[in-house]
Amino acid sequence: MIDTLHHLDSWDARDSTPCAWRGVNCSSAPNPAVVSLDLNNMNLSGTIAPSIGGLTELTLLDLSFNGFGGPIPAQIGNLSKLEVLNLFNNNFFSIIPPEVGKLANLVTLNLCNNKLHGQIPDEIGNMASLQELVGYSNNLTVGPIPATIGNIKNLQKLYLYRNSLNGTIPSDIGNLSLAKEIDFSENFLTGGIPKELGSIQGLSLLYLFQNQLTGSIPTELCGLRNLSKLDLSINSLTGPIPAGFQYMRNLIQLQLFNNKLSGQIPKDLCRQSNLILLNLGSNMLTGNIPHGITNCKPLVQLRLSDNSLTGSFPTDLCNLVNLTTVELGRNKFSGPIPPQIGNCKSLQRLDLTNNYFTSELPQEIGNLSKLVVFNISSNRLGGNIPLEIFNCTVLQRLDLSQNNFEGSLPNEVGRLPQLELLSFADNRLTGQIPPILGKLSHLTALQIGGNQLSGEIPKELGLLSSLQIAMNLSYNNLSGSIPSELGNLALLESLFLNNNKLTGEIPSTFVNLSSLLELNVSYNYLSGALPPIPLFDNMAVTCFIGNKGLCASSSQSSNSVSPPLGKIIAIVAAVIGGISLILIAIIVYHMRKPMETVAPLQDKQLFSTGSNMHVSAKDAYTFQELVTATNNFDESCVIGRGACGTVYRAILKAGQTIAVKKLASNREGSNTDNSFRAEILTLGKIRHRNIVKLYGFIYHQGSNLLLYEYMSRGSLGELLHGQSSSSLDWETRFMIALGAAEGLSYLHHDCKPRIIHRDIKSNNILLDDNFEAHVGDFGLAKVIDMPYSKSMSAIAGSYGYIAPEYAYTMKVTEKCDIYSYGVVLLELLTGRAPVQPLEQGGDLVTWVKNYIRDNSLGPGILDKNVDLEDQSVVDHMIEVMKIALVCTSLSPYERPPMRHVVVMLSESKDRTRVSSSSSPASDNSSKKDDL
Repeated sequence: MIDTLHHLDSWDARDSTPCAWRGVNCSSAPNPAVVSLDLNNMNLSGTIAPSIGGLTELTLLDLSFNGFGGPIPAQIGNLSKLEVLNLFNNNFFSIIPPEVGKLANLVTLNLCNNKLHGQIPDEIGNMASLQELVGYSNNLTVGPIPATIGNIKNLQKLYLYRNSLNGTIPSDIGNLSLAKEIDFSENFLTGGIPKELGSIQGLSLLYLFQNQLTGSIPTELCGLRNLSKLDLSINSLTGPIPAGFQYMRNLIQLQLFNNKLSGQIPKDLCRQSNLILLNLGSNMLTGNIPHGITNCKPLVQLRLSDNSLTGSFPTDLCNLVNLTTVELGRNKFSGPIPPQIGNCKSLQRLDLTNNYFTSELPQEIGNLSKLVVFNISSNRLGGNIPLEIFNCTVLQRLDLSQNNFEGSLPNEVGRLPQLELLSFADNRLTGQIPPILGKLSHLTALQIGGNQLSGEIPKELGLLSSLQIAMNLSYNNLSGSIPSELGNLALLESLFLNNNKLTGEIPSTFVNLSSLLELNVSYNYLSGALPPIPLFDNMAVTCFIGNKGLCASSSQSSNSVSPPLGKIIAIVAAVIGGISLILIAIIVYHMRKPMETVAPLQDKQLFSTGSNMHVSAKDAYTFQELVTATNNFDESCVIGRGACGTVYRAILKAGQTIAVKKLASNREGSNTDNSFRAEILTLGKIRHRNIVKLYGFIYHQGSNLLLYEYMSRGSLGELLHGQSSSSLDWETRFMIALGAAEGLSYLHHDCKPRIIHRDIKSNNILLDDNFEAHVGDFGLAKVIDMPYSKSMSAIAGSYGYIAPEYAYTMKVTEKCDIYSYGVVLLELLTGRAPVQPLEQGGDLVTWVKNYIRDNSLGPGILDKNVDLEDQSVVDHMIEVMKIALVCTSLSPYERPPMRHVVVMLSESKDRTRVSSSSSPASDNSSKKDDL
């Protein structure tokens, strides 16, 4: 056993008895014996020796929150008096030994967050006294949940979620008559939901979501009168929603979304219910919203989107005064939106998109002072846009597109200072674009194309410094010249001005649109030469056609007089055709040639896509050398896994250690290529002390390998939540936080091209020997100037770190990175993981805010592994906590730029005097086997 922090210095083999050793408790004289061994959270590592079986009087064994590895010894079955066995949050890598079935007196068995594999042994059913079985977040893969689990008659909590369990749920589960909580979610379970679950009368929580379950929902579940949380979502369940749910008085969460349920919503679903959350979205439900839904007086969220529901908007729905979310989008509702909508005073999110609502939008919508998201796009609404809607001053997303609204764009839109998306596209609006739009400083998308707007484009639109996603003014009747001020929109990715009546030249200031990926100015009356902007060289001619006077510049044409754009089309088409034939020949040749392609990190082009990005020169490595260095990519060399692939430690012949990332071969081909390209093109030119260094890349018969600098201390996530959290003092944590901030600031502000990481998390902050932070894993990175970065379909980010606005925008800005970084700060400060139990808020940000609300911001929220006896440490941590809270603000516009975060962190150290502390880990600390 390795004790790097000397917690067990009191253990001396020369002692006559171990009863005075730390963590050891013994029974009373005259024959004292060890009855308790509690070594939790001591940063210990090593393996459990088989001799543990000699402690036959042991009643408690707690080794949780350490770094123990290897197998769980079979001799543990000799501890016949054991009542509590806590081995969670370690690195045990083995099967669950069948011998655990001998522990007839065991009450609690917690094995979660390890690397256990194989099947759950049948012998587990022999543990007659067991009350809690916790085995989530392992890799239990072989076989189904054993039927013998039904023999554990005293079992109250059964957590097996987030494994890879397959097979069916055994009907014997119904024998667990005392069970209160059962969670089998996030597995690969098949078959039906056993009706026998309905006989567990004390059950309060049943989570079976995200499996592959089929069949109907058993009506027997309706007999679970104590059930408060039922989640069967993300399966393939069919049939109707049982009407008997109306009798479940204690039910507060009912989630059945993403199934294939049919029929109508039971009319008396809320007769005796206390539902707070009702989510039936993404099914095949028909009929009306039953009026009985208004009996759910505590209801906070009503989510019914993506069904085939019909009828009108219930006029009495807003009698539910607690409603914050109403989602009815993508159904077949019709008729007017009633004025009673104004009674939903707590409403924050209202989504009615893609229905058949008609008439005018009621003025009472202006009563919704807490409304943040309002989407009524793709309906049949008409009339003028009611001015009262602009009383909803906290609106962040306003989408009225694809309706029949008339009249002008009101100046009152300037009342919405927090607006981030404004879409009035595809209506019948007339008049001019109000210059006051330029005051919407947090706007990221402006969509007003497809109307009948006239007049000039206001130069004030050039003040929209946050505009990133798009500015679409196409298909209107706009005239005059393109304002040169639009060249100030440095973050803008898409600009559509096509199909108007614009005249004059394309402004030379467009050279400053460094983030632009799409531009369309076709079918106007533009003239003059195209500005010599590199972006234009790679754009399709169709983006410029329909402008008779528009010509290529001298740098874009070999003729002394630039030819009309129409002639360019023929020339470009011929050239593209010739190049295409050459490329096809090259591709066919390489596909027929089964050789490895090794890029030894010389200055050479990475892809044949027109990219001119290079990586710096280094010695070349062959594929075979890497095979040898990783023992043929053996499991023993794995130091990390992620969504994009597996990372191996490779020790080369010369003694150099590098990290080799092998992209997963079972992923969709285009996504793999995107991830491979994203990392090479992102890291190829970056040279910053806080960014992980890319050595090179290798292609070999379909394998994509990335070669990195090896980080001996592993990831911050492993140190915080794995085996070594107590080794990180505050000074070290702050150094890591500042280093990561400087790396991220470089990506956002100083890197060319600027980069949005999209997956900032503690596991992607890697540490070298000196605990210097390096931002790594760019598989999801958005390289702003690269056109194919748009096609990446991977979800941006990891659960617990994803900014709240991403859920409804599905767009990533640098503000998403800042939010994720704020979560990392909270991890450093609290020592808690980013995902928290649902009853504590579900995520770390919510937990922190709830704690501060209930207890105020004080030392109690801080990680107890830090020396909180030093008041200057506490004061500094509180200052950094304030920065973390700003970074995780609900509204993106309140989050400071990373450049400001770096300054705030630096100044926080000046404001508080941090006492010096010992080095973060002694020289004899074991190296972390992680990237």
